[in-house]
Formats: sequence, structure tokens, C-alpha cells
Amino acid sequence: MLFSFEAFATLNRWLGGFWRLILLNLLWTAMTLLGLGLFGIGPASYALATYLDGWFRHGRTPPTIRTFLRDARERLGAAVAMGLVLSAAGVVIGVNLLSLSDWYLRAANHMALIVLLIIGAYVFFVMAATEVRGLHRQIGGALLLGIGSLHWTIIGALAVAIAEAFMLRFAVALFPLLGAVLPFLAVALILRPVLTDLDQAVTAETETPADTPSDPRALTEGHLA
Repeated sequence: MLFSFEAFATLNRWLGGFWRLILLNLLWTAMTLLGLGLFGIGPASYALATYLDGWFRHGRTPPTIRTFLRDARERLGAAVAMGLVLSAAGVVIGVNLLSLSDWYLRAANHMALIVLLIIGAYVFFVMAATEVRGLHRQIGGALLLGIGSLHWTIIGALAVAIAEAFMLRFAVALFPLLGAVLPFLAVALILRPVLTDLDQAVTAETETPADTPSDPRALTEGHLA
């Protein structure tokens, strides 16, 4: 049975997206390694989040390598600082889990690790897709987004864990090609409707003053209502 033109175009689009994800994964890995991990993971994650947000939320697919490198340089200092903060928190929690013996302290550190993973998953999208500035505000915003979409966060984490376990079990060669980009892909899909709604709310708020009545009594009645 021959493919129709629409089916062929759909298949070509899916294959193009698949290869783009592989390229993004390789770029993220290369930049992280070139930055010796600590200094590379922040800019690489910011660039990956920026590209995925533009792709899935706005349909933009500019040249991958050039765009990724440009985005990585765009907010280099803030991205490096965020990567260092998250890495330092992860080291502290890891040391605590290895050294503490009291069950309640270990439980507290396990909870802290979960919170850190949620922040790490969302914070670079907050940096890339919102106007929130300042590390503490971006971390707070990431935590709010993660907790606010907790059910989708859990579903996304399970989906990523199953996919990566499948690759490790049946297709090991795919893991270095897709292992890093899958968590970012899950978060991009989770945040697509959330950030779209936020953009619409901001747009509506900025347009409201032009639509408000000029009669002061109407304004007063509106506020009292």
C-alpha cells in the first residue's frame, strides 16, 4: 500500500523531530563536558530549554547548532550561577544521604532531593520562557510550577524513567543519544499549556486598560463589585 502525501509528510516531520532531539542531546552533552560539568551544565540546560520552548510552544525550528550556541551565550553568567547552585545543593544532599544514619534525617534529605529534582527540571524553562529575574525568584517559580503541575510531573517522571529503562535494557546505543534530552522534553510538554495560558493572561492584562470605561463611576462600581 502506497503512502499518501500527507502520511509521507507526517512521517518526514516526525523523523526530522527525532533527529533534532538527538542533535540537541549531543549538543547538551558536549557543552556540559566542555564546561567540566559544573560550569557547562547551566548554559547547556538553558540553551536546551530555550530551544524546546520555542519549538513546542511557538513552532519555531531555527538552525539547531547555531541557535543552541547563541542561546547558551545569551545569559551565560546567570545560567552558570544556577548550575553551580543546583550542583552544590545536590552535593550537600548526597553527602548527607551517605553519612547520616537517622531515618528521619535521611527521609528529610530524600524529600529535599525530590524538591531539588523538581526545581532542576523546571528552573531553566522559567529562565528561558518568563521574565522572572533573580536566582531565588527563578527557583521559587520553578518550584511553584512543579508543585502546581505535580500530577503531570509525576506522570512525566514515570514516562522518562520507563523510556530510559527500556533503552538501557533493549537499545543501549540510544541512551547516549536521547538520555539527557528526554527529561527536558517531558517538562517542555508539561509546560506548553501552562506557559501558553500565562502568556494569554499577561496579554489580556496589558490590554485591559484600553478597554476600561472612561466614566469614573463605572470604574468605582467595578472595583466595589
